[in-house]
Amino acid sequence: MAKAIRQIKKEGRTREEEQAEAVAGIVRELADNSEAILTMISIVKNLHEMGALDTLSALIEKRNDVGVIAVQQLNKPQMHKTIKNGINAFNFLGTLNPDQLKTMLSGLSKGMERAADSAENEETPSLWQLGKSMRTPETRATMAMMMEFLQGMGEGLNEVPRHNK
Repeated sequence: MAKAIRQIKKEGRTREEEQAEAVAGIVRELADNSEAILTMISIVKNLHEMGALDTLSALIEKRNDVGVIAVQQLNKPQMHKTIKNGINAFNFLGTLNPDQLKTMLSGLSKGMERAADSAENEETPSLWQLGKSMRTPETRATMAMMMEFLQGMGEGLNEVPRHNK
């Protein structure tokens, strides 16, 4: 009669086999994601060339000192106002129609170019020339837009309760 099996002998993998399997898995992942890895290497190379990695490394080494300084700066009353103003600025930008803003900024850019040119000219226009320029379509369009802007701003100011100090 056969003997009863009392012990099962497991054939485990050796440490070398486990390491070889891990290395094979890493190589497989490198091959599958080679484009992303090469891009990452390029980014790290550029960061190293511009000195950003040294700066980041120093910041990490001195993280406690940097953290203390950052908290001290954030606790200043001016910083609270700066943060609130930044949030309000982003909220304001979110309310603007991008097409209208593009039109306004384009006009502002051209106006600044002309203002810079006239400043270089150093010739002050006479009152007659200023009055004459009021009749041009460009000046009239600008004045009409500015009047609408001023009226809208006045409406907004009247909606906000005033605090007399």
